[in-house]
Amino acid sequence: MPDPPDEVGGRFVAQVSNVYLSILALFCFKLFIKISLNLLTSLYIIRGNREEAARISAQYYQHKAYNSWDDRSPLHDAASQGRLGVLKTLLSQGHDVEALTIHQMTPLHEACLGEHVACARALLDAGANVNARTIEGITPLFYACAVGSAPCAEALLQYGARSEGPPYHPSPLHEASSRGHAGCVEVLLTWGADVDMDVPDQGTALYTACVSQELLCVRQLLRDGCDVQKGKCLDSPLHMAVKTGHAPITKLLLEFGADVNARNAERQRPVELAPPGGSTETLLVNHEATPTSLSRQCRQVIRCSVGRHRLHLLPLLPLPTLLTHFLLHR
Repeated sequence: MPDPPDEVGGRFVAQVSNVYLSILALFCFKLFIKISLNLLTSLYIIRGNREEAARISAQYYQHKAYNSWDDRSPLHDAASQGRLGVLKTLLSQGHDVEALTIHQMTPLHEACLGEHVACARALLDAGANVNARTIEGITPLFYACAVGSAPCAEALLQYGARSEGPPYHPSPLHEASSRGHAGCVEVLLTWGADVDMDVPDQGTALYTACVSQELLCVRQLLRDGCDVQKGKCLDSPLHMAVKTGHAPITKLLLEFGADVNARNAERQRPVELAPPGGSTETLLVNHEATPTSLSRQCRQVIRCSVGRHRLHLLPLLPLPTLLTHFLLHR
Protein backbone atom coordinates (compact mmCIF):
# COMPACT_ATOMS: atom_id res chain seq x y z
CA MET A 1 0.00 0.00 0.00
CA PRO A 2 1.61 3.32 -1.04
CA ASP A 3 2.39 5.94 1.59
CA PRO A 4 -0.10 8.73 1.99
CA PRO A 5 0.79 11.90 0.02
CA ASP A 6 1.27 13.88 3.24
CA GLU A 7 3.99 11.49 4.48
CA VAL A 8 5.80 11.56 1.12
CA GLY A 9 5.71 15.34 1.12
CA GLY A 10 7.00 15.48 4.68
CA ARG A 11 9.96 13.20 3.91
CA PHE A 12 10.81 15.29 0.83
CA VAL A 13 10.76 18.51 2.83
CA ALA A 14 12.97 16.91 5.50
CA GLN A 15 15.49 15.78 2.87
CA VAL A 16 15.59 19.21 1.25
CA SER A 17 16.04 20.81 4.68
CA ASN A 18 18.95 18.46 5.42
CA VAL A 19 20.59 19.41 2.13
CA TYR A 20 20.28 23.13 2.84
CA LEU A 21 21.56 22.67 6.38
CA SER A 22 24.58 20.78 5.05
CA ILE A 23 25.32 23.53 2.53
CA LEU A 24 24.96 26.17 5.23
CA ALA A 25 27.25 24.25 7.59
CA LEU A 26 29.88 23.86 4.84
CA PHE A 27 29.68 27.54 3.97
CA CYS A 28 30.06 28.55 7.63
CA PHE A 29 33.05 26.25 8.02
CA LYS A 30 34.79 27.69 4.94
CA LEU A 31 34.02 31.21 6.09
CA PHE A 32 35.48 30.42 9.52
CA ILE A 33 38.66 29.09 7.90
CA LYS A 34 39.03 32.18 5.70
CA ILE A 35 38.50 34.57 8.61
CA SER A 36 41.01 32.66 10.74
CA LEU A 37 43.62 32.75 7.97
CA ASN A 38 43.02 36.46 7.39
CA LEU A 39 43.44 37.19 11.09
CA LEU A 40 46.59 35.08 11.30
CA THR A 41 48.10 36.71 8.22
CA SER A 42 47.20 40.18 9.51
CA LEU A 43 48.87 39.39 12.83
CA TYR A 44 52.12 38.45 11.12
CA ILE A 45 51.92 41.50 8.88
CA ILE A 46 51.41 43.82 11.84
CA ARG A 47 54.39 42.25 13.61
CA GLY A 48 56.51 42.60 10.49
CA ASN A 49 57.12 38.86 10.07
CA ARG A 50 57.20 38.91 6.28
CA GLU A 51 58.40 35.33 5.85
CA GLU A 52 55.58 33.76 7.83
CA ALA A 53 52.95 36.03 6.29
CA ALA A 54 54.19 35.18 2.81
CA ARG A 55 54.25 31.46 3.61
CA ILE A 56 50.64 31.42 4.82
CA SER A 57 49.56 33.54 1.89
CA ALA A 58 51.29 31.34 -0.67
CA GLN A 59 49.98 28.13 0.88
CA TYR A 60 46.35 28.98 1.50
CA TYR A 61 45.35 31.82 -0.83
CA GLN A 62 44.62 31.53 -4.52
CA HIS A 63 46.50 34.32 -6.25
CA LYS A 64 44.48 36.62 -8.49
CA ALA A 65 41.23 35.01 -7.39
CA TYR A 66 39.94 37.29 -4.65
CA ASN A 67 36.22 37.91 -4.72
CA SER A 68 33.62 39.66 -2.61
CA TRP A 69 33.56 36.84 -0.06
CA ASP A 70 37.31 37.15 0.53
CA ASP A 71 36.94 40.91 1.16
CA ARG A 72 40.46 41.96 2.20
CA SER A 73 43.52 40.27 0.77
CA PRO A 74 46.92 40.04 2.48
CA LEU A 75 48.04 42.79 0.11
CA HIS A 76 45.36 45.09 1.55
CA ASP A 77 46.58 44.38 5.08
CA ALA A 78 50.24 44.98 4.22
CA ALA A 79 49.41 48.26 2.46
CA SER A 80 47.19 49.55 5.27
CA GLN A 81 49.83 48.73 7.89
CA GLY A 82 52.70 50.21 5.86
CA ARG A 83 54.65 46.92 5.79
CA LEU A 84 56.75 47.57 2.72
CA GLY A 85 58.84 44.39 2.96
CA VAL A 86 55.80 42.14 3.28
CA LEU A 87 54.05 43.99 0.48
CA LYS A 88 56.98 43.55 -1.90
CA THR A 89 57.19 39.85 -1.01
CA LEU A 90 53.50 39.35 -1.74
CA LEU A 91 53.82 41.18 -5.05
CA SER A 92 56.79 39.04 -6.04
CA GLN A 93 54.68 35.94 -5.33
CA GLY A 94 52.13 37.09 -7.89
CA HIS A 95 49.39 38.56 -5.73
CA ASP A 96 46.97 40.71 -7.69
CA VAL A 97 47.85 44.38 -7.29
CA GLU A 98 44.22 45.16 -8.24
CA ALA A 99 42.63 42.91 -5.59
CA LEU A 100 39.25 44.36 -4.55
CA THR A 101 37.24 44.34 -1.35
CA ILE A 102 33.44 44.30 -1.23
CA HIS A 103 33.52 48.09 -1.54
CA GLN A 104 36.00 47.97 -4.48
CA MET A 105 38.89 49.18 -2.33
CA THR A 106 42.30 48.40 -3.81
CA PRO A 107 45.56 48.03 -1.87
CA LEU A 108 46.55 51.44 -3.28
CA HIS A 109 43.48 52.98 -1.61
CA GLU A 110 44.60 51.42 1.69
CA ALA A 111 48.19 52.68 1.34
CA CYS A 112 47.03 56.26 0.69
CA LEU A 113 44.47 56.16 3.48
CA GLY A 114 47.26 55.09 5.85
CA GLU A 115 49.71 57.74 4.50
CA HIS A 116 52.24 55.06 3.49
CA VAL A 117 53.92 56.68 0.51
CA ALA A 118 56.58 53.96 0.11
CA CYS A 119 53.88 51.28 -0.16
CA ALA A 120 51.91 53.45 -2.56
CA ARG A 121 54.95 53.84 -4.82
CA ALA A 122 55.64 50.09 -4.71
CA LEU A 123 52.06 49.36 -5.77
CA LEU A 124 52.22 51.97 -8.53
CA ASP A 125 55.50 50.50 -9.78
CA ALA A 126 53.76 47.10 -9.87
CA GLY A 127 51.03 48.48 -12.16
CA ALA A 128 48.27 49.53 -9.77
CA ASN A 129 45.50 51.60 -11.35
CA VAL A 130 46.18 55.12 -10.09
CA ASN A 131 42.60 56.21 -10.86
CA ALA A 132 40.75 53.20 -9.41
CA ARG A 133 37.40 54.08 -7.85
CA THR A 134 35.48 52.53 -4.98
CA ILE A 135 31.74 51.93 -5.11
CA GLU A 136 31.30 55.53 -3.89
CA GLY A 137 33.57 56.82 -6.67
CA ILE A 138 36.50 57.59 -4.34
CA THR A 139 40.03 57.55 -5.82
CA PRO A 140 43.36 57.00 -4.03
CA LEU A 141 44.15 60.69 -4.61
CA PHE A 142 40.96 61.68 -2.80
CA TYR A 143 41.97 59.54 0.19
CA ALA A 144 45.48 61.02 0.20
CA CYS A 145 44.01 64.54 0.30
CA ALA A 146 41.43 63.54 2.91
CA VAL A 147 44.15 62.49 5.37
CA GLY A 148 46.53 65.28 4.36
CA SER A 149 49.31 63.18 2.85
CA ALA A 150 51.00 65.53 0.41
CA PRO A 151 53.78 62.97 -0.42
CA CYS A 152 51.17 60.36 -1.39
CA ALA A 153 49.27 62.92 -3.44
CA GLU A 154 52.43 63.92 -5.29
CA ALA A 155 53.35 60.29 -6.00
CA LEU A 156 49.88 59.63 -7.42
CA LEU A 157 49.99 62.73 -9.59
CA GLN A 158 53.39 61.71 -10.92
CA TYR A 159 51.79 58.46 -12.10
CA GLY A 160 48.93 60.25 -13.87
CA ALA A 161 46.22 60.61 -11.21
CA ARG A 162 43.33 62.82 -12.29
CA SER A 163 42.59 65.71 -9.94
CA GLU A 164 38.93 66.08 -10.89
CA GLY A 165 36.24 63.95 -9.29
CA PRO A 166 33.11 62.42 -10.87
CA PRO A 167 30.04 64.69 -11.34
CA TYR A 168 28.34 65.73 -8.10
CA HIS A 169 31.27 64.39 -6.04
CA PRO A 170 33.77 66.54 -4.15
CA SER A 171 37.13 66.71 -5.86
CA PRO A 172 40.46 66.04 -4.08
CA LEU A 173 41.02 69.82 -4.11
CA HIS A 174 37.70 70.44 -2.37
CA GLU A 175 38.43 67.72 0.19
CA ALA A 176 41.89 69.08 0.99
CA SER A 177 40.53 72.63 1.23
CA SER A 178 37.67 71.69 3.53
CA ARG A 179 40.00 69.80 5.89
CA GLY A 180 42.72 72.44 6.05
CA HIS A 181 45.43 70.44 4.26
CA ALA A 182 47.24 73.35 2.62
CA GLY A 183 50.17 71.11 1.63
CA CYS A 184 47.89 68.93 -0.48
CA VAL A 185 46.25 72.02 -1.96
CA GLU A 186 49.67 73.31 -3.03
CA VAL A 187 50.64 69.96 -4.58
CA LEU A 188 47.37 69.70 -6.52
CA LEU A 189 47.65 73.22 -7.89
CA THR A 190 51.30 72.71 -8.80
CA TRP A 191 50.27 69.69 -10.87
CA GLY A 192 47.62 71.63 -12.74
CA ALA A 193 44.38 71.16 -10.79
CA ASP A 194 41.70 73.69 -11.76
CA VAL A 195 41.76 76.19 -8.92
CA ASP A 196 38.27 77.43 -9.86
CA MET A 197 36.68 73.98 -10.25
CA ASP A 198 32.98 74.30 -9.40
CA VAL A 199 31.22 71.28 -7.91
CA PRO A 200 27.40 71.38 -7.90
CA ASP A 201 25.95 71.91 -4.40
CA GLN A 202 29.43 72.76 -3.05
CA GLY A 203 30.77 75.58 -5.17
CA THR A 204 34.48 76.26 -5.58
CA ALA A 205 37.32 75.08 -3.39
CA LEU A 206 37.71 78.65 -2.08
CA TYR A 207 34.07 78.71 -1.02
CA THR A 208 34.49 75.30 0.64
CA ALA A 209 37.54 76.55 2.54
CA CYS A 210 35.55 79.57 3.72
CA VAL A 211 32.70 77.33 4.88
CA SER A 212 35.21 75.26 6.91
CA GLN A 213 37.04 78.43 8.05
CA GLU A 214 40.42 77.11 6.89
CA LEU A 215 42.57 80.25 6.67
CA LEU A 216 45.75 78.57 5.33
CA CYS A 217 43.87 76.94 2.47
CA VAL A 218 42.09 80.19 1.64
CA ARG A 219 45.46 81.96 1.46
CA GLN A 220 46.99 79.20 -0.69
CA LEU A 221 44.09 79.24 -3.17
CA LEU A 222 44.13 83.04 -3.44
CA ARG A 223 47.89 83.17 -3.95
CA ASP A 224 47.56 80.66 -6.77
CA GLY A 225 45.15 82.91 -8.60
CA CYS A 226 41.66 81.63 -7.87
CA ASP A 227 38.71 83.89 -8.66
CA VAL A 228 37.98 85.70 -5.40
CA GLN A 229 34.39 86.33 -6.50
CA LYS A 230 33.51 82.77 -7.53
CA GLY A 231 31.70 80.84 -4.80
CA LYS A 232 28.48 78.86 -4.82
CA CYS A 233 25.86 80.18 -7.23
CA LEU A 234 25.51 83.88 -6.35
CA ASP A 235 27.01 83.44 -2.89
CA SER A 236 30.57 84.75 -2.98
CA PRO A 237 33.33 83.54 -0.64
CA LEU A 238 33.08 86.93 1.09
CA HIS A 239 29.40 86.30 1.84
CA MET A 240 30.30 83.04 3.55
CA ALA A 241 33.32 84.43 5.45
CA VAL A 242 31.26 87.31 6.79
CA LYS A 243 28.35 85.05 7.67
CA THR A 244 30.62 82.76 9.74
CA GLY A 245 32.15 85.78 11.46
CA HIS A 246 35.74 84.85 10.50
CA ALA A 247 37.60 88.17 10.50
CA PRO A 248 41.05 86.94 9.25
CA ILE A 249 39.50 85.27 6.18
CA THR A 250 37.31 88.31 5.55
CA LYS A 251 40.36 90.58 5.71
CA LEU A 252 42.30 88.29 3.36
CA LEU A 253 39.49 88.22 0.79
CA LEU A 254 39.25 92.02 0.87
CA GLU A 255 43.02 92.23 0.36
CA PHE A 256 42.66 90.14 -2.81
CA GLY A 257 39.92 92.40 -4.17
CA ALA A 258 36.65 90.81 -3.05
CA ASP A 259 33.64 92.91 -4.04
CA VAL A 260 31.87 94.29 -0.98
CA ASN A 261 28.88 95.23 -3.14
CA ALA A 262 28.24 91.76 -4.58
CA ARG A 263 24.70 90.51 -3.96
CA ASN A 264 23.61 86.93 -3.37
CA ALA A 265 20.39 85.22 -4.51
CA GLU A 266 18.48 87.12 -1.80
CA ARG A 267 19.94 90.42 -3.05
CA GLN A 268 21.97 90.82 0.14
CA ARG A 269 25.40 92.42 0.35
CA PRO A 270 28.08 90.86 2.59
CA VAL A 271 27.69 93.59 5.21
CA GLU A 272 24.03 92.68 5.60
CA LEU A 273 25.03 89.14 6.63
CA ALA A 274 27.61 90.20 9.20
CA PRO A 275 26.78 89.63 12.89
CA PRO A 276 25.78 93.07 14.25
CA GLY A 277 28.64 94.73 16.08
CA GLY A 278 31.03 91.93 15.14
CA SER A 279 34.57 92.16 13.80
CA THR A 280 33.55 91.28 10.24
CA GLU A 281 31.00 94.09 10.14
CA THR A 282 33.67 96.52 11.36
CA LEU A 283 36.08 95.34 8.66
CA LEU A 284 33.52 95.82 5.91
CA VAL A 285 32.41 99.27 7.12
CA ASN A 286 36.05 100.47 7.36
CA HIS A 287 36.86 99.01 3.95
CA GLU A 288 33.95 100.86 2.34
CA ALA A 289 35.00 104.10 4.01
CA THR A 290 38.68 103.78 3.03
CA PRO A 291 39.79 104.14 -0.62
CA THR A 292 41.81 101.22 -1.98
CA SER A 293 45.52 102.05 -1.99
CA LEU A 294 47.25 102.60 -5.33
CA SER A 295 49.77 99.83 -4.61
CA ARG A 296 47.01 97.29 -4.01
CA GLN A 297 45.22 98.32 -7.20
CA CYS A 298 48.46 98.00 -9.18
CA ARG A 299 49.10 94.55 -7.76
CA GLN A 300 45.62 93.36 -8.72
CA VAL A 301 46.01 94.70 -12.27
CA ILE A 302 49.45 93.12 -12.72
CA ARG A 303 48.33 89.73 -11.38
CA CYS A 304 45.28 89.84 -13.65
CA SER A 305 47.45 90.70 -16.66
CA VAL A 306 49.94 87.92 -15.91
CA GLY A 307 47.15 85.37 -15.55
CA ARG A 308 46.83 82.70 -12.88
CA HIS A 309 48.50 80.03 -15.02
CA ARG A 310 51.70 82.12 -15.19
CA LEU A 311 51.86 83.46 -11.64
CA HIS A 312 54.40 80.77 -10.70
CA LEU A 313 56.76 82.26 -13.32
CA LEU A 314 56.99 85.64 -11.58
CA PRO A 315 60.10 84.64 -9.56
CA LEU A 316 61.90 84.02 -12.89
CA LEU A 317 61.51 87.65 -13.96
CA PRO A 318 64.42 90.07 -13.30
CA LEU A 319 62.53 91.85 -10.54
CA PRO A 320 63.67 92.87 -7.05
CA THR A 321 62.86 90.18 -4.49
CA LEU A 322 60.74 92.59 -2.50
CA LEU A 323 58.60 93.36 -5.54
CA THR A 324 58.23 89.65 -6.44
CA HIS A 325 57.07 88.85 -2.92
CA PHE A 326 54.64 91.76 -3.05
CA LEU A 327 53.08 90.50 -6.28
CA LEU A 328 52.82 86.97 -4.88
CA HIS A 329 51.30 88.16 -1.57
CA ARG A 330 54.18 86.72 0.42
